[in-house]
Amino acid sequence: MAIRSIHINVTDIARSVDFYSRFLGTEAISVGDDAAELDAVTATISLRLVSAAETNWVADDLQKGFRHVGFKVADLDERVEKLHAARVPFQLEPIHAEGDVRITFFYDPDGTLLELVEGPIQYHEVYDQDAVDSDWGLGTPSRPRFDHVAETVADLEVTKQYFGQLGYQLMSGLHQPSDTRGFEINFLRAGDSVLEIFTYERADKSQRQPQTTAPGFLAAEFDGVAPTGAERVDQAHGLDLYVDPDGLVHAVTSA
Repeated sequence: MAIRSIHINVTDIARSVDFYSRFLGTEAISVGDDAAELDAVTATISLRLVSAAETNWVADDLQKGFRHVGFKVADLDERVEKLHAARVPFQLEPIHAEGDVRITFFYDPDGTLLELVEGPIQYHEVYDQDAVDSDWGLGTPSRPRFDHVAETVADLEVTKQYFGQLGYQLMSGLHQPSDTRGFEINFLRAGDSVLEIFTYERADKSQRQPQTTAPGFLAAEFDGVAPTGAERVDQAHGLDLYVDPDGLVHAVTSA
């Protein structure tokens, strides 16, 4: 089981297809007036047209639920140069991060936060060596490869139990010793996709109300059946949409 698709609401299909193709190397599977499907190697990016509306998502990792979509790349500096030339807004310029990787964060045209990661992560904690070996075994991507969805949660154990029903197991962890909020990152893995889980032991967190018609990230679509405890919040594009205990919107479909 794994993430099969990332669903993103956009206000201009052609603009978003161009953005993801130019800057993230996606390849078009289908493009229509109100939807597009893009190949991102290990999953698809599903773009859906919506009217402009105000989003309640904020770029604050203390807001529980969705945080960003991450891609592995081999050429971070070259891609950043092209993003700068196109005046794409950045949240974080490239840095050398914990785990001996280089990362950067920027926004797509409708405000979805995206991350590029260059290099294999050198985890501080390894809980499942086979999963780490599988992760590293994917190698250096020839074009950007979908890697993960990041989520802030209140309780790692609750999150492990919930996504364990979809086959995700705790793979590894990274400490953030310079962050006074008690920030830790843990990685759950299934198939070729990862859930990057943020916890903050010494900071208050806010709850986001689900939005399914606003521009930006809509949902992660998993293989499988809906976990016990999944709360159905809406239906969109033929998919039942659920939220996990921390508000991450997702769909679950059987192969």
